[in-house]
Amino acid sequence: MNRPLPPYVNRDLSWMEFNRRVLEEAQDADNPLLERAKFLAIVSSNLDEFMSVRMAGIQDQMKAGYTKKDFTGYTPAGLWKRLIKRTGQMVQDQYRTFREVMRGLAKEGISFRNINELNATQTKAIDDYFYEIVFPVLTPMAVDQSRPFPLLHTKELYLAVLLNQQDQPPEDEPFFAIVQVPSILQRFVVVPGRTNSKKSEFVLLEDLIERHIDTLFNGYAPIAVHPFRLTRNADLTLNEEGAEDLLEEIEKEIRRRRWGMPVRVEYAKGMHPRALQLLREELELSDNMFEIDGPLDLSFLMRFAGSLPGYDTLRFERMEPAYPSEFEQSDDMFAVLRQQDVLTYHPYESFEAVNDFVTDAAHDPDVLAIKMTLYRVSGQSALVQALANAAEDGKQVTVVVELKARFDEERNIAWARQLEKAGCHVVYGLVGLKTHAKILLVVRREQQMLRRYVHVGTGNYNDNTAKLYTDFGLFTSHPVIGADASALFNEITGYSSPYEWKAFGVAPTDLKEKLFELIDREKAHAAEGRPARIIAKMNSLSHQEMIDKLYEASQAGVRIDLIVRGVCCLRPGVPGRSENIRVISIVDRFLEHSRIMVFHNGGEDEVYLSSADWMTRNLTRRIELLCPVFDPSLRRMLLNVIELNLKDNVKARELLPSGQYERTPLTGEPLRSQFVAKRIRVWKR
Repeated sequence: MNRPLPPYVNRDLSWMEFNRRVLEEAQDADNPLLERAKFLAIVSSNLDEFMSVRMAGIQDQMKAGYTKKDFTGYTPAGLWKRLIKRTGQMVQDQYRTFREVMRGLAKEGISFRNINELNATQTKAIDDYFYEIVFPVLTPMAVDQSRPFPLLHTKELYLAVLLNQQDQPPEDEPFFAIVQVPSILQRFVVVPGRTNSKKSEFVLLEDLIERHIDTLFNGYAPIAVHPFRLTRNADLTLNEEGAEDLLEEIEKEIRRRRWGMPVRVEYAKGMHPRALQLLREELELSDNMFEIDGPLDLSFLMRFAGSLPGYDTLRFERMEPAYPSEFEQSDDMFAVLRQQDVLTYHPYESFEAVNDFVTDAAHDPDVLAIKMTLYRVSGQSALVQALANAAEDGKQVTVVVELKARFDEERNIAWARQLEKAGCHVVYGLVGLKTHAKILLVVRREQQMLRRYVHVGTGNYNDNTAKLYTDFGLFTSHPVIGADASALFNEITGYSSPYEWKAFGVAPTDLKEKLFELIDREKAHAAEGRPARIIAKMNSLSHQEMIDKLYEASQAGVRIDLIVRGVCCLRPGVPGRSENIRVISIVDRFLEHSRIMVFHNGGEDEVYLSSADWMTRNLTRRIELLCPVFDPSLRRMLLNVIELNLKDNVKARELLPSGQYERTPLTGEPLRSQFVAKRIRVWKR
């Protein structure tokens, strides 16, 4: 007799399934070869973050002796074992795919060469590169009684070197040293082409260093040289309430991150047993050590695939984002927004519209104030410069900079200081909460009155990721949204009693409750025999109460379609619990990042944009935003996109009750939602 399925899928095991779907894109022969290489890089980057955050957290629980099961039924130790096993299998599949992609690229004239196979001219060229560029930045680090094991930086590549001194008896223990492969240099070294050859050939930087390793250890003979790589615990542990200065406290934690506990070691296949033993002992790791049959850290393939000129046939067709047509017709964005709301869909439409909106506001003499949240910003942000210009021009500029945005802390600290220097009022958010809402408010004087203009987004104010992620932005001058926007900034920057939101739902105060009310309303419609439907698109769904609420709605007869790109702890299709729920995930060229919620409301569809996934952290520990779309034509646009996603039968995978995913059946004509959206701008119809 089969045991009933548990009600929930474990979050971390669900994440492994997501990264498996990314790997499937690297395995898909229908994708261009260089794009497949990029997907391999994404798999590596994803695993790095998973190890340094999620696995590190489980490791901490085990060391603390924590044995309680989570709501999905797993103890930390039991979950750790399953994740180690699945990670090992995934890495094997990743490198099998890597070899397949490299064989394909070799047929196209792109290859990584063994240095011993190069001709004399090529060998001299790369040797010259080593002595002129590489050698000066190398530092050999011996490990002995007087020189302790060095601090190894997380996610950096190193060479473990075993050496014998000249005339040393063979039975003596070899000497051990470490050499860091410098990350300031490109990982791939160009090999000069052979005469009349159009091939693009490269050698790996670590192979070049290994070839010349003896130059770093005069009087010693290398026995073995093998690459390895360490991943450390990267979670910040902040005492925000006890911190006198949050910015300084985060700077200290970033420095402490260098000494985070080791979580994972990757090492090259065939590493000398003595070197491996030393790494195990020094790093105190046993079961999270992965032998890699190929180059360590395939994330370098992202830069490599993007750096090759002249191979456009091996990439996706180039796409130029269109400037939003509503703003093209006028030089005055404010005049356009007085007449209509505008919805932008990135990356099909250009993020320049957001940059222009802030730049115009900065230079407009009638603009009195600009207020904005910044979570993750690009390295060369036009928005930051425009905000600084506005402050220098005498406008009141308030910027909520989230210093705790993981792995972007240092960049955000730099932006905060630059904005403060320009005269902006910079706020670091509220104690214990990350500010994840994406909102921009412009206050303008018009004919003896003030008018508010608002932009609300589902993604970060980052012009780089706006070319790679699918996200929506709403421009509006709707007075109710404007009033709520002002109240939201007042709550973040000052002291304010709880506000009764007219349009917004805001976490952590009432967003969850608002969503529950909307779900309960659909249940009531179903109970009265009216059509009842919920469609929600997000990145992750892991909040237990929210899942239980969706189960209730399913049992009440509400039809529920969920488009969840990544983690999904809800188990769909279980009779008596979730038979009315369908979950799909779309992994394709662009990262599906938008959060859209649709509630049928008896035929009067309500559509919302949000910054929040339905995760515990988003609903209880972050400042998040849910914003209605009032304009009927814009609601129709969003419904067009949602329906297109739901009809995808090429890149969509459906979540099964087992917790695994399978490709949606190909019925009728193939429909790849991202490619259709790119080609016909379907959302504007």
